[in-house]
Amino acid sequence: MTAYKVSTIGIVLLLLSIVLLFIGAGVGSTGLESVFHLHQDPVALQIVMDIRAPRASGAWLAGALLGLAGAVAQGLFRNPLADPYLLGSASGASLGVAVVLALLGTTPFATGWFIRLGLTSAAFAGAVGAVLLTLLLARGVGHTLRLLLAGVVVGVVLGALGQLIMMMQPEVMLSMQAFVLGSTSFVGWAACAVMGGAWLVCSVVAWALSPVLDGLSLGEATAASLGLPLPGLRAVLIAVLALATGTAVAQTGLIAFVGLAAPHLVRSVVKTTHRHFIFLSSLMGGVLLLAADTLARWLIAPQELPVGVLTAVLGGGYLLWLMHRRTSRGGVL
Repeated sequence: MTAYKVSTIGIVLLLLSIVLLFIGAGVGSTGLESVFHLHQDPVALQIVMDIRAPRASGAWLAGALLGLAGAVAQGLFRNPLADPYLLGSASGASLGVAVVLALLGTTPFATGWFIRLGLTSAAFAGAVGAVLLTLLLARGVGHTLRLLLAGVVVGVVLGALGQLIMMMQPEVMLSMQAFVLGSTSFVGWAACAVMGGAWLVCSVVAWALSPVLDGLSLGEATAASLGLPLPGLRAVLIAVLALATGTAVAQTGLIAFVGLAAPHLVRSVVKTTHRHFIFLSSLMGGVLLLAADTLARWLIAPQELPVGVLTAVLGGGYLLWLMHRRTSRGGVL
C-alpha cells in the first residue's frame, strides 16, 4: 500500500511539474499567455525559449536541489526543523559570491558560461568552506548538538563578513540585495545545465546513502550497531548537502523555507523510507519554487515580487499553521 501511495504521489508531482512548466513559460509582463500558438509569432517564441522556459526550468531545478538538501539535513540531524542552510553553507555561499562581485564587479546573475561557472564555483567553495569550518569548530561529525551550534556561529560570522564587504564596496550592494532576496529573473540555459548536473550527482549519492539516514532515524547507537561507518558516510552526506545548497544559492540567491517546507509536506501525506522520501522531497521542492516563481511574476504584472520574499511569507505562514495544529492536538512539530 505504501509503495502504491509513493508512486501515486510521485506521478502527481511530476504531472504538476509539467503543468507548471507550461504555465511558467506562458507568464510574462502582460500576464498569462498560451504557449501553444507561439509558432505564429517568431518574436514571442524567442522570448519563451530564451527567457521564460529557462527561468521556469531553473526555478524547478533550484527548488529540487533545496528540497533534496532539506530532506538530507532533516534525516542527518534527526531534526524536522533542520534546513539546507543549517551548517552555515548559505552564509558561506553568499560570502563567496560577494567576494567575486567585489573583485570582478559583475552581477551575480550574469548568464555567460564562464561567469556562471565562476560564481557557482565561488558559492560552492564558500559553502564547503563554511561546512569545513563548522566541522572544525564541532571537532568532527560525531556530536550532533555541537555541530548544530557551530553551524549557527559560522553562519553569523560569515554573514557579518559579507556585510563588511558590502560596506567596503557599496557598488556591490545592489547586486547582493537581489541575491539575498532571491530571484530567478536571469537564470538561463547555462544555469539550468549547472543545476541539472548538480541535482543528478546529489540525487544519486543521496539515494545510495539513504539506508544511512534510515539507520540514523533509529538513533546513532542503533545505526552503529548495524555496522554503518557513520563518520565517513556523514561526511559524504554533508558534502551532498553543501553541493546542493551552494549550487542553488549561486544561481537563484537565498530562497527561504523551500528546503524546510518540502520535506514536511511530503511527510504529511506519506510515511516512507528515505530512499523514496528524498526523491519525493526533491520533486515537492521543485513544484513549490516553480509555483512561487510563477505566482511572483503574475500577481503584480508587469512588475514582479522577489520570489524569496514570497516563499518566506507563504512558507512561514504554513509552518506557523502547522505548529499551531500540532500543539493544539498535544503533539510536537
